[in-house]
Amino acid sequence: MTNAIKGLAALAATLAATVATPALAELPATVRAMLDAAIANGNDAEIDAVAKFAKSTNPADADEIDALVSGHKAAVAAADEAQKREAGFFENWHGNGELGGFLTTGNSETSGVSAGLSLDKEGIDWRHKIRVLADYQRSDGVTTRNQWMASYEPNYNLSARLYIFGLAMYEKDRFQGFSDRITLSSGVGYRVIDSEAMTLDLKGGPAWRRTEWIALPATSKVNGLAGADFTWHISPALDFTNNAQGLWGDGNSTYSNTAALTAKLGGALSGRLSYGVRHETNPPIGTEKTDTVTRATLVYGF
Repeated sequence: MTNAIKGLAALAATLAATVATPALAELPATVRAMLDAAIANGNDAEIDAVAKFAKSTNPADADEIDALVSGHKAAVAAADEAQKREAGFFENWHGNGELGGFLTTGNSETSGVSAGLSLDKEGIDWRHKIRVLADYQRSDGVTTRNQWMASYEPNYNLSARLYIFGLAMYEKDRFQGFSDRITLSSGVGYRVIDSEAMTLDLKGGPAWRRTEWIALPATSKVNGLAGADFTWHISPALDFTNNAQGLWGDGNSTYSNTAALTAKLGGALSGRLSYGVRHETNPPIGTEKTDTVTRATLVYGF
């Protein structure tokens, strides 16, 4: 069904472009061959580069060249929209997995591992984000870090920039004084910056959080939540991201920020260096308020 929709969309766009621009066939054969080859590869940057060169060498055919490129892009957009509308919940996910580890011997024996999984799905009205992160470390036979986090965030688009978000998050970090923590939230988000090179989302709303403290009675609190997600595509091979979140309320508030630099190494493989900091305003006695972690991981995209 999906392939049929794609085929019909592509055929319709091609016919429309042909009817609207009868002079298209007058393009020199070499120019037409170059454009056809670029379009067949499906790389927009390559198509635009070839079209720019073709118009500079054949200015009289600029309208025909633009029509050919526009027809292709319209077909691709129509097929992509149709495919998104037909896709089920478990289809069209993409993301990456990351893994890093270390081992030292000598004066101290330390081993650790950091692993993560990010999944994203972009639909017509919905966006979905799944995040899983784990850090584990032992030093001289003693566990010194055992941190887990998993979250699911659905977004429903109200307009091109405004959306409603939901959030379900689970955390476990005995070294911050709690064995289990569940956070549920919903609110409004707005995409302040929306370009090919850069995006910035701001969001906020109420949140309910239950914490199973190790040395204290469990608490259930209604908090306020605010967050900011920033992505900067510095170059085709280098990305910078920064994710900040604050949960504040009576008794204890939590503020966290993670900045990461990801560089493509070749194919689907990248290298990532990240720095995360989390601050608890009123943790249990004997627990540090601020916790930081630096990660160096290999990332595989899919």
